[in-house]
Amino acid sequence: MKFFVDTADTNDIRELTATGLIDGVTTNPSLIVKSGRDFKEVIAEICELTDGPVSAEVTALECEAMLAEAAELLKIAKNVCIKVPLTIEGLKACKALTDQGHKVNVTLCFSANQALLAAKAGATFISPFIGRLDDLNIDGMELIEDIRTIYDNYGFETEILAASIRTANHVKECALAGADVATIPPGVIKGLANHVLTEKGLEAFLADWSKTGQSIV
Repeated sequence: MKFFVDTADTNDIRELTATGLIDGVTTNPSLIVKSGRDFKEVIAEICELTDGPVSAEVTALECEAMLAEAAELLKIAKNVCIKVPLTIEGLKACKALTDQGHKVNVTLCFSANQALLAAKAGATFISPFIGRLDDLNIDGMELIEDIRTIYDNYGFETEILAASIRTANHVKECALAGADVATIPPGVIKGLANHVLTEKGLEAFLADWSKTGQSIV
């Protein structure tokens, strides 16, 4: 499963890219607001930090306006992936952009039927929102499983990009359910490496090493 980092904080992206764990980046208007920076400037800097796709979201609601915004975003860098909402207008824009050879991330997916439409429109990625479904006492992981079954049934090439991930368990469950990609907040990615037994084991090794009085360098 590929890992995208879900942030507009370039410091976090830079740090995580150095680990070799990151395959791409997703942003959205809310994350840009948190950064407090110019939208195009942030996207350009992120694109320089990773070779993977960088999702930049349009804000228009009508297809033609989405395509106009997409044209501007595509000028920023070759690895920009246009992010459109899962609406009829968004699907029109998705079809037009993918026909032109551009990558498109269709976002705000909450049902298997929506995911089916996105795949038929040629989406590169479909972004089902796990955490927001969990907030409504709906099992977001069932949605991932349903989409995986439908896509496999018909050989759709659209990748399932699990979004709105909030916990380490979400990451594990998405991998088990067959998501192609998970877009994850920086803190959750870093937390995947943590385990109390790892920490205790390291403490014991270092305590024993100190008794030897040796140094490797």
